[in-house]
Amino acid sequence: MQSFKLKGVIPPVPTIVDQTGAFDPKGMAALLEREVAAGIHGLLILGSGGEFCHMNTAMRKEVAEFCVRQVAGRIPVLIGIGASATAEVIELGRHAQSCGADAVLVVNPYYATLSQRALIQHYKTVAAAVDLPILLYNFPALTGQELTVDLVQELALACPNIVGIKDTVDTMSHTRALVTEVKGARPDFLVFSGFDEYMLDTLLIGGDGGIPATANFAPEVTLGIYDAIEAGDFTKMRAHARRLARLMPIYGLDQPFFGLVKEAIRLTGSDLSMAVLAPSLPPSAENKHRLVTVLRGAGVLPSA
Repeated sequence: MQSFKLKGVIPPVPTIVDQTGAFDPKGMAALLEREVAAGIHGLLILGSGGEFCHMNTAMRKEVAEFCVRQVAGRIPVLIGIGASATAEVIELGRHAQSCGADAVLVVNPYYATLSQRALIQHYKTVAAAVDLPILLYNFPALTGQELTVDLVQELALACPNIVGIKDTVDTMSHTRALVTEVKGARPDFLVFSGFDEYMLDTLLIGGDGGIPATANFAPEVTLGIYDAIEAGDFTKMRAHARRLARLMPIYGLDQPFFGLVKEAIRLTGSDLSMAVLAPSLPPSAENKHRLVTVLRGAGVLPSA
């Protein structure tokens, strides 16, 4: 497979639904147009922040088809196809391929802990069956199992269409090892930070970008970090990094954080449905107030 080019800031886009839990195409189109206009470098549809875990297969396909069609090739679109069963991952991957996605993101199977041999076989089977660039998705806090550096390197060297990884870990040591060891063995292998606050460090050591949820409502912050690094402007880099640090408390206000990201999108100018899919709950009035405080502290909203 020809080397897949992707870098920069790629937000995990929320899925807009109505109060009944049905997909809202009009609202989703408005959000996608806002994202594209912001100048971000790509879109992740049906990632964790897209609530894929609370959807059935039919809804996941509906959302994927709509988003690829709406973006219409203006920027790369990645589709999350993670599932617990290898067969379902392949089904979703072939669907993403058929509707024109640029790449897919595959979180490791969750619930049942797998041997390393089983994990490797899972990914190799998916890679052989899906003719798209594949990014691995390492999120051990939610899956219960880490994709080790040795496992990632084995897959990167064995499967040409496994082109990168989103590393959502609360430590830089794992991401650093991916950059130095896996990219060292395969220089075109892409390494993206999953947590917003590690994007700067990931870029500085040779990674390729980040997949930050804050880019959905404050794209100027993470885009500012990326552009400052590209320009070698330390002053701007530091200023944007400090703003990003002030945004990070958002992730600790509620579990899951899906509704808070949607509320932040509404507060920053998009009049969209902020409904979430059950069993998630919308943010409480108290958490909405706390969110406003965080956004004001980071300069995303004006001070009261």
